[in-house]
Amino acid sequence: MYKQVIGWDVGGAHLKAALLHNGKLQQVMQVPCALWRGVHELEAAIDSLMTTFKIKSEETLHAITMTGELVDLFENRQQGVESISSVMNAKLKGEKLFYAGMPGHQSRPNFVRIDEVAKNWSRIASANWLASASYLGMELESLKNYSQILLVDIGSTTSDFIVIKNGKPHCLAFTDATRLQTEELVYTGVIRTPLMALTQKVRFKNKLTSLAAEYFATIADVYRLTDDLDEANDMGDTADGKEKTLQASARRLARMIGHDVQDYDLEAWKALANEFKQIQLSRLIETAKQHITRMGPAEAITIVGAGAGSFLVKEIAAQFGLLYQDSVFLFSDLSEDVTNYKLNHKTTNKPIDKATDKTTDIKHGANVCLPAYAVACLALNIGIT
Repeated sequence: MYKQVIGWDVGGAHLKAALLHNGKLQQVMQVPCALWRGVHELEAAIDSLMTTFKIKSEETLHAITMTGELVDLFENRQQGVESISSVMNAKLKGEKLFYAGMPGHQSRPNFVRIDEVAKNWSRIASANWLASASYLGMELESLKNYSQILLVDIGSTTSDFIVIKNGKPHCLAFTDATRLQTEELVYTGVIRTPLMALTQKVRFKNKLTSLAAEYFATIADVYRLTDDLDEANDMGDTADGKEKTLQASARRLARMIGHDVQDYDLEAWKALANEFKQIQLSRLIETAKQHITRMGPAEAITIVGAGAGSFLVKEIAAQFGLLYQDSVFLFSDLSEDVTNYKLNHKTTNKPIDKATDKTTDIKHGANVCLPAYAVACLALNIGIT
């Protein structure tokens, strides 16, 4: 068994990694990775994380999952999977395994080595959600209280809805194209989503107004003003490339409805932000309802939240009167009492290795970077042949 395992989740906008030592989670980190600008962005992000983790030994197992193959840097998804895999293979020292989860492989995690990537690219592409669901199901299979789970992972750009029953993902679809049809994948997140993609009309000062079809603001502006967004996860570029203060966020929001920020006070813009939040939340609640209705008795359902937008998942669960848990509740190696974890815990964009409140910080990181943590644990559990 490897003493050190690193799980990698290669996205189009962020690179996330989770370091396990002797099977225990030690560090979790994410860094910006604007992959659409070139593979050099991924190379730099890998270097940054490896420096932070202080990994020098080649006796390290790297477990890799991805969604970054979708960026328009690549001609198609196959080229994206092969290019990302090639970069990861070249940059990382030690054993490299690529997660290839698809139907028929849920009972045992499926990984391939670099020489098998080309023929398995379609199973590797955008499978990070299945790694999360598979690991979560494995951990809870023996616990009757969690026989029915709806895992909702809301990230910076997308949201995943995954039904888990009796320890196994019960998915209607497995590719991005089909998951968009089944609403198991919804292209809305809490950081990068343009507000013009959220709605065409919004209520402001008791009047319904149309939105400018311009890239003036993102949903991160909304959640800064509602004080929901943890600044540690606020890594996306702003629409105008300027600062992320409340005033600047309000200025961008005002442009969406044809105003200047000085036209009203900050409280008015906070109220507008809350209107946008409710629009997005309503969309997510309606999606959750579709999946809840195909599950069993409601009293046996637990909603599990993950990602930078887990604060919204908690509100979704409350809407249906269902039990809610952060995904961190399964991390038994971190703490006996997960109820002390706070959704609004504020951290800074630094490595999670401080002695003060270390357990809470690691939980926060693991919750946001669930696929990276999950794929590391899955690789550790299968053993290496």
